[in-house]
Amino acid sequence: MTDNLAKIGADVLTIEAAALIALAESLSEPFEQAVKLLSEVQGRVVLSGMGKSGHIARKIAATLASTGTPAQFVHPGEASHGDLGMITKADVCIMLSNSGETAELADEIAHAKRFKIPLIAITKNADSSLAKAANVALILPDQPEACGIGMAPTTSTTMQLALGDALAVALMRLHGFDRDSFLVNHPGGKLGSQLLKIESIMHTGTALPVVTETTPMSEALLEMTAKGFGVAAVVTDGLLMGIITDGDLRRNMDGLMDRKAGTVATMGPSTVTPDMLASEALGIMNRRSISALMVVDRAGALKGLLHIHDILRAGVV
Repeated sequence: MTDNLAKIGADVLTIEAAALIALAESLSEPFEQAVKLLSEVQGRVVLSGMGKSGHIARKIAATLASTGTPAQFVHPGEASHGDLGMITKADVCIMLSNSGETAELADEIAHAKRFKIPLIAITKNADSSLAKAANVALILPDQPEACGIGMAPTTSTTMQLALGDALAVALMRLHGFDRDSFLVNHPGGKLGSQLLKIESIMHTGTALPVVTETTPMSEALLEMTAKGFGVAAVVTDGLLMGIITDGDLRRNMDGLMDRKAGTVATMGPSTVTPDMLASEALGIMNRRSISALMVVDRAGALKGLLHIHDILRAGVV
């Protein structure tokens, strides 16, 4: 039996993969109608389902909310005891039921019909009460459950989940939801750090170590020491011309104090722009084995300084 466990797992995935292909091939006008209905919602998308369908409904609600479509889950059992008040005329309902005859959904269906709240059904049974009551019915293909006895929700819930993702992504495209929009809803954690822009963590203004090409190196060293980044920007009329690093100091030790900043600096250094992602800057630092980057605008004017410590503190790894 132990030798067959991997095959059992593979068979489950194969059955569910075949169901997803069938689902993809079945999408047509009702899917487009559902996306259009959701895109025009003035309130929230209210998801509901019982049992395993309820767990999937919760996940779909979370996915919609995080991708720009306000959504929430309402439990069918609680709806009948006051939570129907969470569903307003400005909302759109999505109800999930594999059979389409889940008794606990009856009060929600009646509420939607009473107040003319648009209803989208996700079910396998096109002739069910839920499908017939819906404004749009998304019918899941008749595919076998992967559990072996054909009863435990496996394939059916996989299709429900994938269909929810399809709706969410279609709405993202329709609304022009981009990386900046995504960051608004994901300011914390790994996703937030990956989408963090340089302008939000760079040093600016008087914190910048700045000298000119004619600044004596004795003064340039004091500026580098005072600002604490181990570098100094060489600027002419606001434009970044070069950078002085510890490496430049070591390469120019002979007569260093008698020289001007412009003769010691590395001219035309690597730079980044404020609207770039911090993760992109980290990649540049890693490739070039450097610890700081000057931030300039499109015209080359100095706008800030980004140190690797800033990136690490922000959790960008």
